[in-house]
This record gives sequence, structure tokens and C-alpha cells, in this order.
Amino acid sequence: MSGSIYLLFVSGLLLLIIGAEALVRGASKLAAALGVAPLIVGLTVVAYGTSSPEMAVSVHSSLMDQPNLALGNVVGSNIFNVLFILGVSAAIAPLTVSSQLVRLDVPIMIGASVLTWVLALDGRIGRLDGVFLFLCILAYTYALIHIELTTRQQSNDRPESTEVRESSSPWRIGCNLALIALGLVLLVIGSRWLVQGAVSMAQAFNNSELVIGLTVVAAGTSLPELATSVVASLRGERDIAVGNVVGSNIFNILAVLGLSSAVAVSGIEVSAAAERFDIPVMTAVSVACLPIFFTGSRISQWEGLCFFVYYIIYSCYLILNSMHHQMLPLFSRTMLGFVIPITVLTLLIVSWRTFKAR
Repeated sequence: MSGSIYLLFVSGLLLLIIGAEALVRGASKLAAALGVAPLIVGLTVVAYGTSSPEMAVSVHSSLMDQPNLALGNVVGSNIFNVLFILGVSAAIAPLTVSSQLVRLDVPIMIGASVLTWVLALDGRIGRLDGVFLFLCILAYTYALIHIELTTRQQSNDRPESTEVRESSSPWRIGCNLALIALGLVLLVIGSRWLVQGAVSMAQAFNNSELVIGLTVVAAGTSLPELATSVVASLRGERDIAVGNVVGSNIFNILAVLGLSSAVAVSGIEVSAAAERFDIPVMTAVSVACLPIFFTGSRISQWEGLCFFVYYIIYSCYLILNSMHHQMLPLFSRTMLGFVIPITVLTLLIVSWRTFKAR
């Protein structure tokens, strides 16, 4: 492999870091200027913006007749977002979880994951399925805007401070929007460069299209979310850090997978491996968020570390499976017979204790 591939990879990573800092700074200031809750900004502007690489890669893959790459990108990105990004962000600092996330957004993320699994049972996510998914993201976005407008209307009787009036001037709003736009542009360019370099390196090891989509491309296109959530966590913008991940997962399924299926000539074909393993894992990861978010309305550092370890285990499984390694049966038995049951039991005990305490 030539040195230009590594240079492309490193340059993309640097642009991602700079773009994430600009995006978080602009988004948090815009939320303050407009009086919009940071969670809503994280669920929409930040989440949809950082998911633009997934949209670009998956739609392009569908048009180029690479359905496994398009599907693997979405499924792998969602798994990466929860296990790796939330894990790393919570390990840096415990993340406070808004009650709206527990009541509305996480259940929608779970519902979207289950819906994807159901639509994939016949081995294909058709064009009409894609149109339906895309209509769902429009309805979800409308619901978020309606909730925010209702909340603001109910608080109209509160006197507006001089500081808020000054910060909401058109000049300041324009500057914050420009900063958000600059951050998004840098994130898109950076992720494109990084993915190009990463895919070239992965193909050198003769990995399958689905495995590349689930790992290298998924992680690469999710790096904007990673950079944004980690920076937001470091800056104390916890609502943006968590809202970015949940909103991105919803957007990935409903908008990215929906549009990718709609533009493909015959929809997206779902491989047996994705139907039996990867989509169920994505659904299970989404479901695991609810009890963790529910207990104490926060993601503790130990929970973040558990998420991170599970992503490492998932990646190891994909690699061993792609290599048909002799350790794969032992690895699978250990996961199914010990690790997963212990985790489920722990979640049930913690949830029960929290329920009794209330």
C-alpha cells in the first residue's frame, strides 16, 4: 500500500476533529441564542448533519449496485454509535439522560430497529419499504419541532433576559449557522478521505463487502458522530452528546436506509448473515439502551466501559467469522453461554432496584 493512503487517512481524521469542534461550538451557541433546548439541536441539526456521510455512502452504494455495503454501513454505524461512541463518551464523563429520550426518542430508535428487522425477513427491503421509512423520518422531525414549539409557548410568560436578547441578534445567529455549516463541511470531507483510505487498507486483506461495510465503512462514516459526541462530552454539552447518537441512529434507519432502498432499482437485498446476526444485534443494542438510560437517568462510566467492551467483542466476532477462524465456535459459545446472560441479569437487577427505589 502506498503512503498516500495513510496520508489520506490521517488528513481525514484531522478534519473530523476540527469539524466536530466547530459543529459543537456553533450548535450549543445557536441553541442558547434561539432558546432551543440543546437536546433538540442534538437530535436534529447535529444528528442529521453528522449522519450525512452515511447518507452519501449508502445512497452511492445503492446506485452502484452494492447493496451489502449500503446495508452494512447503516447497521454497522448504529451498532458503532451506541456501543463505541456512547461507551467512550460516558467513560470520559457520566452522561445525563433527558426524560424525553427515555419516553420518546429511545423507544422510536427501538421501534425503527425492529421495523427494519421485520422488513428484512423476506430477504429484501423494497422500494416501497424505503419510501415508508423516509416518510417516518419526516413525521419524527415534525414531532420534534412540535414538541419544541409547544414547550416554548408554555414558557412565554417567563421574562427574557438582556443576555438572551443580545445573543439572539441576527448577526450572532448567522455566525453560529456559519460555524455549524463549516463544521459539517469539514466532517463530510474528513470522513470521505478517511473512508477512502480505510477501505483501500481493508480491501488489501480481502474482506467481504458486508464485513467492510459493517466495520471499516461504518466506523469511518460514524467518526463525525464520534468526534462530535466526544467533544460535546468534554465541553459539558451532555444533551448534544447523547442526542447526537440517538438522533443519528433514527436518521440512519429511517432516512439513510429508506432513501437508499427507494433509489435502488429493486430495493436492497438483505443477505442471510445480516438477517440472522447483524440486524438482530443492532436491535438488541437499541433495546439495551432503554434500561441503562432508565436507571438513574444517566449513563455511568462503568456502563460506558461495558458498551465499549461489547463493541470490541462484536468486532472480534466479525473478524473471526470472515477468516473462518478455528476459535470462532469457542468464542460464540462463550458469548452465548456466559457474557450475554451475565449482562442481561445485571441489567435486570439494576432496573429492579431502581424501580423499587421509586
